[in-house]
Amino acid sequence: MADVSELSIATRLFLAAYRWRRIDPVPFAPMDKPLSAARVAIVTSAAFTLPSQPPFDDDVRGGDPSLREIPGDADVATLVESHRSESFDHSGLHADPNLGFPLDRLRELAAAGIAGSVAPRHFSVMGSITAPGRLVRDTAPEIARRLSADAVDAVLLVPV
Repeated sequence: MADVSELSIATRLFLAAYRWRRIDPVPFAPMDKPLSAARVAIVTSAAFTLPSQPPFDDDVRGGDPSLREIPGDADVATLVESHRSESFDHSGLHADPNLGFPLDRLRELAAAGIAGSVAPRHFSVMGSITAPGRLVRDTAPEIARRLSADAVDAVLLVPV
């Protein structure tokens, strides 16, 4: 992550004026089974897409609130990152997409019996959304509906 002094003057001014969203209380649901028996999914804000999917749209004012569904058997090395933020070095995500979408690591945890199983699908959204209303109102509930349909017990949230 960049130090604020490394950012452009426009980005620094934006961050100084931005009204950060606060959520209180923070939503939480305790697990009702051990992780070793849980079906686990990933939700990332790294803006990853499959090569066959359209990239997230940088031109959507306030940020692209759409989602991309990533199958549980996807090859992580083929994922394409289209995150719009200039506030961090993207080279790590390009070198190893598992940094922002740790599906290979989740598969290893399931193989070792630490996690019960890997969900059949996972989700990617755009990070750095400055107008999150549509994401909160439309996208997040749709992701939750799909995770529920897949009988997912736990979700690994990966903010980027």
